[in-house]
Amino acid sequence: MSLLQIVVAVLLAFIGMVLLAPIYINLLQRLGFGKQIRTDGPEAHYGKAGTPTMGGMLVVGVVLFLAMALRVEDAATLTPMLTLVGVGILGAIDDFVNVRTGIGMRGRWKLVWLTVVALLAAFYIWRHFDLTGINIPFLGQFEVAPFLLIGFIAFVIVGTSNAVNLTDGLDGLAGGVLIFSFVAYLLVSLVPVPGVKLEQPNLAIFCALVIGALAGFLWFNVHPAQLFMGDSGALSLGATLAVVATVNGQLPLLAIVGIVFFATIMSVVVQVLSYQLRGRRIFRMTPLHHHFELIGWAEEKITIRFWIVAALAGLLGFSIFLGSVNGFR
Repeated sequence: MSLLQIVVAVLLAFIGMVLLAPIYINLLQRLGFGKQIRTDGPEAHYGKAGTPTMGGMLVVGVVLFLAMALRVEDAATLTPMLTLVGVGILGAIDDFVNVRTGIGMRGRWKLVWLTVVALLAAFYIWRHFDLTGINIPFLGQFEVAPFLLIGFIAFVIVGTSNAVNLTDGLDGLAGGVLIFSFVAYLLVSLVPVPGVKLEQPNLAIFCALVIGALAGFLWFNVHPAQLFMGDSGALSLGATLAVVATVNGQLPLLAIVGIVFFATIMSVVVQVLSYQLRGRRIFRMTPLHHHFELIGWAEEKITIRFWIVAALAGLLGFSIFLGSVNGFR
């Protein structure tokens, strides 16, 4: 595996997105696939109504086409690729329903679909990679009963998918944070861990394709956005990130690498619990980025500051991983 191969993968995906996105945006506009904005969100977002959505399907399409063209399908990449497709279809249906009704799919049906995909992915990874436990940095491998391990992996996949979806509330926010998260796991894929896994060059190239496609998407998604990711991108890329972390054998590291996603979903959980138990809200509005909007931060400032946190979290996560690896040697 050479650095050139990774750079080429990033550039191919980026160029593909930049060339195809204008055509895709025009097609979505012709079909009337404009985003319906919820009336219970910040008023500043009302002007975004009608912006083409379902941009995530273009990201999924570019990544899958190039992955097959570059022949990176192997045991390590099969599960994240199938997850990207399986959850991407769910998100596309939800985007379509949202465009037509302004509401989207019922939450319970999305949760069922996500759970089924997550369980299938967790079972395949457990069986194919002979997982027997969870690898905690600096502490080593902790044995876990198979049904508990599969359940935990599935839970993290579903949780990460929803966390990324909740983060996708400002122009460029989720896409930029995802890039830094995938960069961290791309680097992890290139480092052999004795007793845990070998290098996974094809998984690194897959991550590079996702990074390039997301960079191309951001070209049109930064404020003011010409194209929204939609659930087709947010749900599928969140689930895929968790699968990549699992295949890498570094799932617990996701709590650090994906700290922005974790903080976002926890802000919603804490807000709901606080209101139910105390009758009071902690944040002005959730998810977390809306709280900062309502206290006066500009949208671009929130996005860039979250990007900075994500970049530092990715660097910290990879540093912890390297320190853990050196501890094994």
